[in-house]
Amino acid sequence: MATLEILEFPDPRLRTVAKPVTDFTSELKQLVKDMIETMYAANGIGLAATQVNVHQQLLVLDVSDSRDQLRVYINPEILESSGSQNCEEGCLSVPGIYADVQRAEHIRVRAFDAEGKVFEESLEGMHAICLQHEMDHLQGKLFVDYLSPLKRQMVRKKLEKQKKADKRPAAVL
Repeated sequence: MATLEILEFPDPRLRTVAKPVTDFTSELKQLVKDMIETMYAANGIGLAATQVNVHQQLLVLDVSDSRDQLRVYINPEILESSGSQNCEEGCLSVPGIYADVQRAEHIRVRAFDAEGKVFEESLEGMHAICLQHEMDHLQGKLFVDYLSPLKRQMVRKKLEKQKKADKRPAAVL
């Protein structure tokens, strides 16, 4: 397995719309494993393939505190949604930034697993929020897109400042 590079906002590749998966190959299964390793290594609860510069409809989630309830969704589609909830969201592609986003409270989703078997399930709470967040990535959308243009520009500037600070040379003693 390998840890993959996670693209960061405002990288334009994050805006690429993912294509449906058509072949459930050994390469796809390896990508799933690599994405899982990457998500856990980054202390994330979800990761979409778009975030690792693979533009296929694939995402992995584990919203459990114990980190033992891994889910894989390939070609996910929301069949039904109801209710509304606000939740503070963050994102591995927008490090250190959090904002309230409104999402459906209950969703019913259909997807394929890594073996190519179709399944449906009803989700609520953090699982529903996370799935909707990751599905946005597959459409080239980030949670900062829900913010006002002014707040989005502030996020961009904050991230640029963080990157510059990270690139400073270490002090010589």
